[in-house]
Amino acid sequence: MGKKITIYDVAKEAGVAISTVSRVLNESPYVSEETKTKVKAAIEKLDFYPQVSARMLAKRQPQIIAVAVPTFTTPFFNEVLKGVKDEISKLDLDFIIYNTGSEDPEENFKRFVDRGIPDGLVIFSIDITEPVHKRLTDYDIPVILVGSNHPSYDYFYWDNYKGGYKAGQHLVKMGYKDIGMIRSHTKSRVSDERERGFRMALKESGIDLDDKYMVTGITRKHAGFSEEAGYEAVKILKDRDAFPDALFCSNDTQAIGAIHALQELGMKVPDDIGVMGYDNIKISKFLNITTMDQIMYDVGIRAIQRLSERYKDNTIKVKQTVIEPELVERKSTRQRS
Repeated sequence: MGKKITIYDVAKEAGVAISTVSRVLNESPYVSEETKTKVKAAIEKLDFYPQVSARMLAKRQPQIIAVAVPTFTTPFFNEVLKGVKDEISKLDLDFIIYNTGSEDPEENFKRFVDRGIPDGLVIFSIDITEPVHKRLTDYDIPVILVGSNHPSYDYFYWDNYKGGYKAGQHLVKMGYKDIGMIRSHTKSRVSDERERGFRMALKESGIDLDDKYMVTGITRKHAGFSEEAGYEAVKILKDRDAFPDALFCSNDTQAIGAIHALQELGMKVPDDIGVMGYDNIKISKFLNITTMDQIMYDVGIRAIQRLSERYKDNTIKVKQTVIEPELVERKSTRQRS
């Protein structure tokens, strides 16, 4: 009782693919009378009222793209979405943003696709589990992944291990010996890979990442990738009376919060402590933060370009792109004597 009936439920009841239900809804001539009868019987039995997006599935020209993203209020995702918006504006398409949230985004995304789906999907930073993959396969529409990977889909995937490794190499090259890291509050594949690469770079140079210099903020917003978390992490280091020579932050917003806290404590960056971020969001340039560039805006553009190619021919070979972040050296780190 109270459960919203979806096109997926109709397909299951009728024993057909979702694309077949869509064709029946759009009165396609390429469906047998027997199949039409089964689908219409399932619709009547379930009392199904199709959404606009479901009725569009079998149209020849795409009209609406859905962009599924854990959050659209962080600078990182804002930059990628700007690229998406600017490229879509060149095409005869509309797009909607679905916020899956940073807590359990896979489960929230499953609920989204169960409601019916538009003409194409760009999925940000959500792991494609087998149940989700099955649903997407049933819909038979172009899907582009950004920030995650799966062998069945086009994707743009950031090499977070290599990014963390390069960050560690940079701090070692600058002559820092006691090096710390601000992690995200919630453990994640992204944060884990950055830390793993960072640790490896330090280890290869004979530097151990001391546990007292590993710190996490308290605020859970954006899974700990926030200014508040960076600020809190520095205050925790003060309470421990354990400041390293340099801090690697899991993203630029953490670095901004950390720098603010250090300044409150009367510490100068980089004279007293070096601070490094990750992402190269726009404001990091104006705050002179050394960081790792992930070319987010460019990735947003390229994702839509690839989606456009798939609209023209959804049988083309899958293209999978791994992006290696590049070091952007600024004044928040410096050569130690």
